[in-house]
Amino acid sequence: MTELHILVLALVQGITEFLPISSSGHLVLVPIFGGWADQGLMMDVAVHVGTLGAVMIYFWRDIWFMLRGVIRVSKGKRDPGARLAGLVVFATLPVIAAGFLLNEFIGPSFRTIEVIGWTTLGFGILLYISDKMGLTIRRVEHTGIADALIIGLAQCLALIPGTSRSGITIAAARFLGYERVDAARFSMLLSIPAILGAGTLKGWELYQAGNVQLTNDALTAAGLAFVAAFIAIMVMMAWLKRASFTPFFIYRLVLGTGLLYFAYFT
Repeated sequence: MTELHILVLALVQGITEFLPISSSGHLVLVPIFGGWADQGLMMDVAVHVGTLGAVMIYFWRDIWFMLRGVIRVSKGKRDPGARLAGLVVFATLPVIAAGFLLNEFIGPSFRTIEVIGWTTLGFGILLYISDKMGLTIRRVEHTGIADALIIGLAQCLALIPGTSRSGITIAAARFLGYERVDAARFSMLLSIPAILGAGTLKGWELYQAGNVQLTNDALTAAGLAFVAAFIAIMVMMAWLKRASFTPFFIYRLVLGTGLLYFAYFT
């Protein structure tokens, strides 16, 4: 991979991972419109790991809250941190099963401009509707098992490029009445086990492959994605304290329409 390809890949992933605009869809589009060969799933996971570091540092208080809770529970004490950790893990289970089935029976057939165009547009409209219809009366602390299951099932749709993992989980949370900041907060916490699992698996495969160049490319891309993601998280969380998801809907509307035009009329 060229240095420019690595830079573009890392910046695209870092900026789009936690914004509700679909990082996976953008990663598919990078080689198509950049004129490069597909970077492959290994590099996709590498830049995802970089963004994982960013979300873990930004939400270190929540992570410590959950870890401390798990420790307290292991000593026989009830703790709200352990409850939140359990809900995050519970909400992750559906996407693990769905990911296995998708990889086993469908494979890469969804990585097309047509699919990304329709999902970008359709789920962008869904995000807008949820943001306008959803109440703003609930916070992460109010999350129950039913809520975690609904948001977790919604996350399964993000396996289709263009859907946006953060976008679909935020939309589900908004429909359930979560405040914008808390919907985004739970969505980002939910990303941790999913990315950690995929990153560990692909990291082991990378180590076994012994490809020094690919390893160096992956580490460089992960580092750049980390910086871009951390800035993107700070900007979005600050934005949501005083505004809505409408700018992201407009972006998805324009991008989705443009992709469909490109796919069917050029």
